[in-house]
Amino acid sequence: MTLAKQQKHQLPYFEDSRRLFSPLADKKWSIFLDSGFPYSDQGRYDIIAADPSVTLVTTGKDTKITQQNETRFSSENPFDLVKKHLKFGCSAFKDIPFNGGAMGYFSYDLARRLEKLPVIAKDAENIAEMVVGIYRWAVVVDHVKKESWLIGNDSHNYDWRELVEQFSRLPVESSTDSFTVLASPKSNMKKARYRQAFDKIKAYLREGDCYQINLAQRFCSPCSGNSWSAYQVLREINPAPFSAYLNLPDVHILSSSPERFLKLTNGEVETKPIKGTRPRFKDQLEDKQQIADLMSSKKDQAENVMIVDLLRNDISKNCKDGSVKVPKLFDIESFATVHHLVSTVTGLLADGQHALDLLRNCFPGGSITGAPKIRAMEIIEELEPNRRGVYCGAIGYIGFDGNMDTNIAIRTLVHSDNTIRFWAGGGIVYDSVMEDEYQESYDKAAALLDLLERFKRDKGY
Repeated sequence: MTLAKQQKHQLPYFEDSRRLFSPLADKKWSIFLDSGFPYSDQGRYDIIAADPSVTLVTTGKDTKITQQNETRFSSENPFDLVKKHLKFGCSAFKDIPFNGGAMGYFSYDLARRLEKLPVIAKDAENIAEMVVGIYRWAVVVDHVKKESWLIGNDSHNYDWRELVEQFSRLPVESSTDSFTVLASPKSNMKKARYRQAFDKIKAYLREGDCYQINLAQRFCSPCSGNSWSAYQVLREINPAPFSAYLNLPDVHILSSSPERFLKLTNGEVETKPIKGTRPRFKDQLEDKQQIADLMSSKKDQAENVMIVDLLRNDISKNCKDGSVKVPKLFDIESFATVHHLVSTVTGLLADGQHALDLLRNCFPGGSITGAPKIRAMEIIEELEPNRRGVYCGAIGYIGFDGNMDTNIAIRTLVHSDNTIRFWAGGGIVYDSVMEDEYQESYDKAAALLDLLERFKRDKGY
């Protein structure tokens, strides 16, 4: 099989890519990987795509593969299946980060295909563990160069001229149904239950089972309508560089994640774990004091170093010997409601390795499990009332050219079955204080709780 012929067309530049995506928002398999611009200047590229030529949906041990209206099932590892469907692509444009390829989500629970974990918690979402499309065209917006490009290849699943015309004219927003939250969100862990789980983790830490465990609670509300309306507000009140809106079969994903999981560009690997959080204050002096407190916190630094070491080990499985470095340790990154302590770990991909090999061997991200990873995941399964689903999995792209960028799916809402859910949590170590950790989960949840409050039925919006 030969590589497809690649082509690109320059489009008018719009500062807010929401306008380009809005006409596609109601379309199944439409995806918007959102840098948060213009509400945040931390990101650079937005990527918009729809009409995948192949879809892969993993539920349990089987992956449903649909191509040209034909469907088959495979029990092969889902990561390997995605890798196979990226084999015959092309990468003609080195100045554009995504030249077509795989886009979608890999849920936290997909880890059961990689490790043997106990089955204790109840299902959280009742949706697929992996939903990925193979996209032959995409719109890529570069907010630094202020350029927009339509890229694609000579596939038969779309009309190139029609796409050029569609994205060249002034976008007309679709008539999207309104979104309504029917009741205030409820947590699956009252404070007393959270305390019990916290105390159990402390016991495991004292016994030497683990060094750090991420404990999260889930918030859930009944809802109705189209969540694209909610996402447009979310990206204004909580802009983040690794945000996304995914309209997929049976589920809509609304992510405002601040955390990069894995980036791979021309063989260079980068991961940016977050460990350490302080809430923001409107008063500038108080806000600066929060940053100073976070920067000087030995506890937060210790948490961060544990995860940095875990990720150094994870990416080294697929990187060249001696290439794994930590160029940035304990950086401060500030977002709408919180400050975070962020480190950067880099490496060079080893010869013969692929982005999917790297993703598989690092999955799920260590910053949202704890250390050591497998034992941490066993304890999470024991103590959290529901499975995590999409939460703490990964959303992003893996290109035909082997490049990749994925987030850690935190600050992420999942809308399905007339219910909207999100999670918030944090890492617990030996010297953690229960009241502080419980409050931190609410600090992280603040923007999402605000969003749902804005759309409550008795409030209106």
